[in-house]
Amino acid sequence: MELKDSKTFKNLATAYTSECAARTRYEFCEYGFRYNGYEAIATLIDKIAYQEFNHARVLYTKLQDAEIPQIDNIDVCAGLPFKEKWDLATNLKLLAQDELDEAKVYVEFEKVARNEGFNEIADVFKMIHDVEIRHAEVFKELYSQFNSKELYKKAKEVYWVCPSCGYVSFGKEAWETCPLCQAKQGYCELQIPADMRL
Repeated sequence: MELKDSKTFKNLATAYTSECAARTRYEFCEYGFRYNGYEAIATLIDKIAYQEFNHARVLYTKLQDAEIPQIDNIDVCAGLPFKEKWDLATNLKLLAQDELDEAKVYVEFEKVARNEGFNEIADVFKMIHDVEIRHAEVFKELYSQFNSKELYKKAKEVYWVCPSCGYVSFGKEAWETCPLCQAKQGYCELQIPADMRL
């Protein structure tokens, strides 16, 4: 079977559309956090948005590998979430759910691709699935810390780093304003588990 005649071809187009939409939703949320002074969260969301862009790029490249000289149009029928509003904490929770929902779809796309003999594409779907699960964990962690007011307060002493100037302090709470460069607390690097670092 040729790629252009397969269900995998349609799934690539659907996944591409979904990744593009996710990137844009994340940039909306990133803007909200940055606007409200949460620069460090905005930076993490921006990194995830860029990773979604690269998922879309990889999927688009796979579509271009089809035996078609020019793809004029692919009809895509996909459900895209429109849940996020302008509440910062709720958006983190919703972004985590969006990532888990996408991950479920990638499991199905991987199965179809393997059944149709497109193992390389199936591997791509599997790798993106794994990244989406990781993204969900990051969003859950950010939601938990944001909701419990633990972004900049910890039970034990930790290192707080200002990414603007490099100033480092050690304590249970981050400074409200960096003593060196006067950056606001929202710029301070967040404390998330090492396995969630982006």
